[in-house]
Parts: sequence; structure tokens; C-alpha cells
Amino acid sequence: MTRRENGQNAQAGDDRSLIDGLGAAPPLANPAAAESRWAEIAEALPEPLRAGPARALLLALADHSPFLWSLALRDPERVARLFQESPEAADARLLADQRAAGRPGPAGPPDLEAVGARLRRNRAEHALLVALADIGGRWPLERVTAALSDFADASVGAALDALLRQAAASGRFHPADPDDPQAGSGLVVLGLGKLGGRELNYSSDIDLIVFFDPEVAPLKDGLEPTPFFTRLAQGAAKLLQERTRDGYVHRVDYRLRPDPGSTPTAMSLASAYVYYETTGQNWERAAFIKARPIAGDIPAGERFLAELRPFVWRKYFDFAAIADVHAMKRQIHAVRGHAALAVAGHDIKLGRGGIREIEFFVQTQQLVFGGRRPGLRGRSTVAMLAALQADGWISETARDELAAAYAFLRTIEHRLQMVRDEQTQRLPTDGAELDAFARFAGFADRLAFETALLQHAGRVQTHYALLFEAAPDLSSEVGDLVFSGSGDDPATLATLRSLGFREPETAAETVRGWHFGRRAAVRSPRAREVLTELVPALLKALAGTPDPDAALANLDRAFGRMPAAVELLTILREHERLRLLFADLLGSAPRLAGTVAFSPHVLDAVIDPDFGDPVIDPGAVSAHYRTLLGRPDGFEGFLDRSRDAARQLRFVAGARLLSGIVPPQAAGEAFSAIADAAVTTALEAVMDKFDAEHGAVPGGRLVVLGCGRLGSRQLTAESDLDLVVLYDFDPEDRTSAGPKRLDAAVAYNRLTQRLVAALTAPTRRGTLYEVDLRLRPGGGQGSTATQFRSFRSYQRDEAELWEHMALTRARVVAGDPGLAAEAEATIRAALCRPRDPAEVYAAVRAMRATVEREKGDHGPLDLKLAPGGLLDLDFLAQALVLAHAHGHPDLIGRDAPSVLARAAEVGLLACGAAERLGSAYRLLDDVHQWQRLMVEGDPTRASPVAQARLARAANLPDARALLAQLEAERREVRTIFDRQLGEAG
Repeated sequence: MTRRENGQNAQAGDDRSLIDGLGAAPPLANPAAAESRWAEIAEALPEPLRAGPARALLLALADHSPFLWSLALRDPERVARLFQESPEAADARLLADQRAAGRPGPAGPPDLEAVGARLRRNRAEHALLVALADIGGRWPLERVTAALSDFADASVGAALDALLRQAAASGRFHPADPDDPQAGSGLVVLGLGKLGGRELNYSSDIDLIVFFDPEVAPLKDGLEPTPFFTRLAQGAAKLLQERTRDGYVHRVDYRLRPDPGSTPTAMSLASAYVYYETTGQNWERAAFIKARPIAGDIPAGERFLAELRPFVWRKYFDFAAIADVHAMKRQIHAVRGHAALAVAGHDIKLGRGGIREIEFFVQTQQLVFGGRRPGLRGRSTVAMLAALQADGWISETARDELAAAYAFLRTIEHRLQMVRDEQTQRLPTDGAELDAFARFAGFADRLAFETALLQHAGRVQTHYALLFEAAPDLSSEVGDLVFSGSGDDPATLATLRSLGFREPETAAETVRGWHFGRRAAVRSPRAREVLTELVPALLKALAGTPDPDAALANLDRAFGRMPAAVELLTILREHERLRLLFADLLGSAPRLAGTVAFSPHVLDAVIDPDFGDPVIDPGAVSAHYRTLLGRPDGFEGFLDRSRDAARQLRFVAGARLLSGIVPPQAAGEAFSAIADAAVTTALEAVMDKFDAEHGAVPGGRLVVLGCGRLGSRQLTAESDLDLVVLYDFDPEDRTSAGPKRLDAAVAYNRLTQRLVAALTAPTRRGTLYEVDLRLRPGGGQGSTATQFRSFRSYQRDEAELWEHMALTRARVVAGDPGLAAEAEATIRAALCRPRDPAEVYAAVRAMRATVEREKGDHGPLDLKLAPGGLLDLDFLAQALVLAHAHGHPDLIGRDAPSVLARAAEVGLLACGAAERLGSAYRLLDDVHQWQRLMVEGDPTRASPVAQARLARAANLPDARALLAQLEAERREVRTIFDRQLGEAG
């Protein structure tokens, strides 16, 4: 025997031929059809097979199994040979030939086509042998599964032998022993699942993991080991899976390797160690209970498993594992009504009282107790039931009833797979098919089969419930959702599809990626434990959004930006209302969802009863802001707390807008009040720190003007701050009085720079605002702060019309009250200067044409620059102020809609035109608010999904209606704009 031909393969058995020891054959469902098929082969069979138990067994195959009967019909001589040998001898013969298939000759590279054909022929004969020995009563379950497992070992070994010999012939691989190329190869092939436990199904995939040791692998100099061994693994799978008229050998599944979605098929041992030590999951620990080296360098594989023992077998009683595995199990049984076991269509593996429950019953207790009890580390399910009982963890009744149920269910599983050589565990749904299958399973009729199945399943459920069913079910109304392990579970994809996910495969891969630790935020054991329980309820919440796929993708991106997600996940698990809101944010307002991801505690405000009673008064907002700010410990603490305070208040304002509690106009006022508070407190903190270093300037005063949308109290969720800083001081004493004395102009410019830094600098708590100072006199040139006397003279003598247009939306947001009053008076004086309306209108038209020429517009969703958009409306309102404020000073200090309405009241604008302009402004500005809240990236390039969200927010049926309405409004605005500014007024 070679090193892989261990004593397990030569299990003891009698030496009688198969025909001499047959038991009773399964009852027939359709005797006439079976006899008809029998007639096709009878003449080709030797006389002993035409009567007695052998004939009855072959009739059963003809009646119940198209697959097995096709094997018999194709080669009657093979059938005769199997009946005349003992099953043990036939098994040994086929195993030996299968192993030898990869070493066909001493010279030259192997013919892979010939190797594959030989492997397939052996598999067909072995499949027929196992079925005859099983159905004929010669082999018990454990002998059947051992034979299937050993044959799979031989198949994998032969495929790798052939491929390594081929690589050796090409000079890419230099085996230490040409007759045994796998020895010392650095290649480690592990069998997991039922293959690893030598409990393989009749038509099962084989679960393999391929590792390699690059330090040992005898490869050609310069040859990269990862591509070499990856191609080797893929070549073995192709050789084993390829189907011809002779069938196939085995279906190969490599998806139990570490994070199969992002790793090569073959991985280095060092990388594997790092993965399992840092991000290995409990389900992977459970999978490695059955791991067994089946090919490659067997001693290296044994060493690897020995070094992996601390990962699989924890020294302490690992009760966290039982909760994690239980959460996975509850996901499987999440569908409503699944607890009621119906035989027709029942999945005997995953269904209630099925094989998986027995395996979980055993493996979970192995994980919990096996770290301190080496006797509980075995691979065999039935043997471990006995070990658990012997160690006092389960009763004799549990041991015996679960072992009996396991044998029954596995036998039924094999019968199901023997029908058509399919990897299925689901009983027929059709009544006639179920009747026939009951007979194939050895029962007199369907009633007897159902009685036995329900009895075993009920006992399994009873014992399983004692361990697992106490915890609440988070997903009772969702459906099958299985993301542990690897690959896509068909029932899970069906559930995701029913929930509204257009791309369920992508959704499943995303969630599976979280479990594999692809996102650092959910990589910790605690995060994954909470995530496992939360996923069904979270997916259900996402399903309630207009686009679940986009919402899930946004959540995945949020996890990618978060350092940790335990706090968020815990909050979402405990509060359904917050879970639904967060899902809504992910689907409708990704920016707000990002805020939650960064600071989960902002969700606390949504639970507060005051959430539904919004306050947008600037004084009340400022007081709330200062309460959140508290008393920071130092300036750095202030910077962090200010970012947290603004983030929470902006989140609440956005959430209220999203929830319909406030309209967009009120949200703009709230966002502006928050910015006012942020600028005011930042100025105070900066001045305190600055004065401590440099002292106050004698008679010094400073104010901050808010311009643009801040000045008109129309900020959006993502607006920058347009600021102008003005200062004044005693010209007779212009030096600060502190330890580090500065000239007043230098001091106030440095103070302004520090203010801007306090508002813009990113800290560990994120960013606050972007700030634009270009509206100050001189624009982007010169000093950052402007002396008030210069500002006053500039506005009186030098400012251009566009600069006075900017002043129509300027107001003091922070600073000295006395200077604030003077600044406002200066602004008012500049706006009230007598002007020729015709000249104003002509200048505004020219400026609009320049903007249009230089910046253009960016399509139908450009609400600002497109002809007839917000810029036209703002320019028109500003033109009215500058042209007529001398005679109508109450036009000053209003936002654009109010200016337009007041202009109509005093006869400067036709009432009908004012109403149409006001209506258009409200729609465009409302959509602009929604756009800045709901669209990530360039808002003019909103996706169809985002456009649909905007349409719903604007109470329009769909995106087409929204775009049509915007276009109609802009067309009318431009018509009125051109008419109004084309007249002398």
C-alpha cells in the first residue's frame, strides 16, 4: 500500500459474493414497467442473476432509479462482475485502479483525456457497486459512506498525480520522488464536510481546500507558487467534474477556503494561518472539526491541522460559539410555518428534524466543550454522539435516538440521490412520486414511510430544541437566509428575490463578505456575532426601501468607511424603529446613513419624543448646540465636540426632512441656524485661545458675515459657508496687549485663518464645514479679513454691481453687536443707493449671460445654472432689490421668493408673474434641498433610482414627471426673466 492506502480502506467484511448475501429488495411501485425494462437486459445476464434476490434487486433498480438502471443497461458484464465478487473485494479493486489512474506509465507526460476517462469509468462502476451493496443490505450506512469517501480520496489523489506529472514533464515541477509526486510537494489538500468525516453522500460534492508551502514546493526557479498551485487546483476540478457519455467523477467545491470571493483557489499556509487567527469564524471552526488531509503532502497537512488546533479548539468553554451557530440555524428556519413538518417536499437535510440539526447538535457541543475534552474532537457524527454521552453531556436516550435518526435520514438521503444521481435532499412533492419513493426506501407504502420519518424528525426536534430553540427568532417572517459557509444557497436567493433584491447573488455575496471580514468594521468577533443575529431583520428593513440593492450597497460602503460597527449593530438589533429609519436613510439619503455609520449615537435623537416637534428658531438651535457642546477639555476637545454637535443636529434636520416632519424650506432654516451656532461658538473658542496667546487688541471688534445661501437662511445638507470677516480697532493703539504682541491687522487676519481652520480642519471626529472667503472685497486676493473702514468705503466707492448683488443675501452671523449694527447699516446703505433700473437690469442680464457662457449648465437636474433655474430667480430678485430698494427699502433682508412677492405688491412685478415665479422657486429649491440630501456625488448625475426618490419627495409619480415639471417651470421662469429684465421698469 502507498502512504494514502491506510488500514481504514480495508474494512473487515465477509468474503461472500454479493449475490450470496442479498437481503429483501425494495417493493416495486410499477411492476409492469419494471418487468419491461428488465427484459431489455435479461438475456445479457448470467443465469444466477435472472432469478431470486438478484433479479428482485435489479427489478427495483429498473423501477426506481433511472440513473442506476442506465449503468446496468449500458454494461451488463459489469453488473455480472459486481454480483460475483464480494463487495469488499470489488471496492478494493476499484480503489486501487482509481489511485493508479494518475500514474499510467513511467515515461512522458500523462494523457489527461485518458486519465479522465479511466476515472469516470471507475466512478460509474463504484457508484453501481455501492448502490447494490447498500440497497441489497450488504453494507450498513457507515460502510457505505466510508467507501464513497475513500473513493473520493483516491480520485483527488489520482487527478493531482496526473497534473503534477504533467508539470514535471514540462520542467515546472521537480518532484522528490517521481513515482509519488505528491510526497514533499508542499501541497496540502484538505477534505472538509462529509468527505473529511468519511461520511460522504452518494451524490455529494466534495469540499476541498488547497494550501501550499512556498518554502518547500520544488518548483522551477522563478516560478510563482500561487499561480502554479491555483492552476493545479483548477485543473484537478476540471478533470474530476468534466462530463462525458461516461458521466463524471465528482463535483468539486473549493468555496470553504478562506474568503472565497476574494482569494485564489490555492492559498499559502502562512496566509491561511493569518486568516484563521484574525478573522476565522465559528462556522469555519465547526467545518474544521471534520477537516482531514486527503491528498498532497499528507504529513504537512497533519502538521497544519495540528497548528490550527488553537483556532478550532478553544481552551475555555466557548458558549459564544453556540449562540453564533444557533443564529445561523435560525436563519435557515426563518420562513413562517416551517416548523410544521410536511413530508411532501420536505428537505431531510436542512428541514426541521433533519440531518443538519443532528450535525449542529453534535458540532456545537464539540466547539463548546472540545477545547478541554480532547475526546470530543472526533470527525464522526455518530461516534461523537457516543462520546458526548460518555462524557456526561447528553443522555443515553439522546445518543440512541439521534444516532438512529441519523442512520435513517442518511439512508433516505442516499436513496433520493440514487434516483437520478443528483445532489438533492428534498422529498418529492408529487403524491405518486412520493408513493414510489417510499417503496424505494424499503417501506410497504407511503403511510409507513411518513410515520417513520415524522417519528425520527420529531425526536431530533425535541433534542435539538433543548439546545437551540430558546432564543427569540429575529426573522420569523423573512424566509431562508443562509450566509454562513460559502456559495449561494438557492433558497436564500429565492428569499432575497422575494424581498425585492434585483440582484440576489450580489446581495448574498455582500453579506457573506461581511462574515468573511472583508470590512474591518464587522471583523471583530462581537460584531460578527451581533451581525449574524441582525442580518435577517436588517434585510427585511432594507426590503422596505424603494431600491433594496442600492440600500445594501450603501450599507456595505458605510461599513467600509467605519472603524467599528458593534455600537451601530447593537442599536439596530434592539430598536426596530431605528432599524427601519436607518434602512430608509440607506435607501433615500446615503449621506445621512453615512452620518449614522460614523456616529451611531445620533440615532438617539430619533427616539427622543421631541423629534416629532421640531424647533428651527435660531436661538433655540443655538442653545441646543451649546448643550451638546458642553464644556470641552481644551481647544482640541472643542473641535471634536463641535463636529459631533453639528453632525447630530444636521442629522436630525435631515431625518425630519426625510420623514416629512419639516418641509424643505424649514430644513434650510434649520441647517442655517446650525451653521450660525457653529460659527459663533468657533469664533468664541478661537478668540479665547488667541487672546490668551496674543492679548486683545485695544478697541478691537470683529464680525462674521454670512453670504449666499447661509445669508438667506437656505443652507442645504451639503452647503459650503460663504463668509466675510470684518474687524475694527482703535487707530491710536493698534497693538495687542498679550504675551506675544501683534499688530491689529496681523492679529485679525491670523484670527480669521484660525477661525477658518476651526471650521474646516478634519479631526478624528470628522469635518465640520467647507468655507469660502472669496466674497470679501478683493475676492481671492489680499488679506483674509477686511478692516471695516475699508469695507465701508469700498462698498460706497468701488464695489461693482455684482458685489452689491451678493450683499442682498448678506447678514451678520457672529461677532460684536456694535460692529454688527454698523456693518448692517453699511450694507443697507449700499443696497439703497439710487440706481437706474434699466442699467441694473442690463448689467444683471450681462452677468447672467457671462455665467451661462463660462459655466453652461449640466443637464435637466442642474437646478442652479440651467436656464430658468435658481440662478435666474436669485438674479431677478437681486436685480429688483438693487433697482428699487431706494424707493422700497423693505425689499432688503428677504429671501428671493419674499422679494418677488413684495415686488408684486408694490407694482414692480406683475402679480401673475410673481405667483408663477414663487411657485417655480419653491419647487426648484425644494428639489435642490432633497437633491443635496439624497444624492451622493454629482447631484446633476443622479441615477434613475435617485431620480425616482426625488420625484416621490416632490409628490410626483416618477422621474419622467419630475424632469418634465422642472423643464416646464424653468421655461416659464426664463421667459419672465427675459421679459422683466428686458424692460426699463
